[in-house]
Amino acid sequence: MSQTDLKQQLAQRFREVNGDHPTTDADDAYVSAQFVVMEELCAVQGRDADEVRRLMLDGRLPLPGYLRSDGAEMVPADLFALADEAGGADLLEAWFTAHWADPATGKAEWDAYLSGQYVCLHAVTPATIRRKDELTAAIGAAIDDPDAPAAHLHALVDELDALEPAFTAYDRLRFGGPTSRDTCIDAIRARFPRPERPERR
Repeated sequence: MSQTDLKQQLAQRFREVNGDHPTTDADDAYVSAQFVVMEELCAVQGRDADEVRRLMLDGRLPLPGYLRSDGAEMVPADLFALADEAGGADLLEAWFTAHWADPATGKAEWDAYLSGQYVCLHAVTPATIRRKDELTAAIGAAIDDPDAPAAHLHALVDELDALEPAFTAYDRLRFGGPTSRDTCIDAIRARFPRPERPERR
C-alpha cells in the first residue's frame, strides 16, 4: 500500500473518530506549538512513518492528536515513549491496561488512548490519566462540600492546571462542548476566586 493510501486511510479514521470539523489559522498555530509532525518525528527517531501509520490503523498505537489544515498528522513528541517502555507496540496494550485493577476500566482507557483524543494532557501516561480522573472527581466533591477549605480546592485546580494544556477551538467542536479546562479550571477559578493578598507597606 502506498504512502498516499495510508495517509488517506489514517485521515479517514481520524475523521470517523473526531468528526469532520473546520480548522482555523489559530487552531493550526496552537497545534504546531504543542505537537510535532509525525513524519518529522519518525525521521528524527529513525522510524518508518508508513509502519507507524499501519500500527495506528491496526490499533497498536494511538491516532494522531490532530490533523492540521495542510493534512499534516500531528502527534505528541513522546508518541513512542509508552511503547518503548512496554517493550514494543505488540506488548503495549497488556502493559497499559495492567495499570488498572478493573480489566473493563483498563480496556476503556486503552480505547480512549488509541483514539488520540488524550490531547487534554501534556504527557499521556497511565499515571497522568488516572491522576486527571482523580483530580476532576475531587474538584467536583470539593465544590459540593460547603465545609471544604478553599485552599484545598485551589490546590486541586492548580495541580490539574499543571497537567493540562490550553486546548483550542477545534477541540470544543470535536468534543461537542466545553473542555475539562473550561469546566474544571477556568470556571472554578471564576466561581471561587482566590482572596486578594493585602499589599505590603
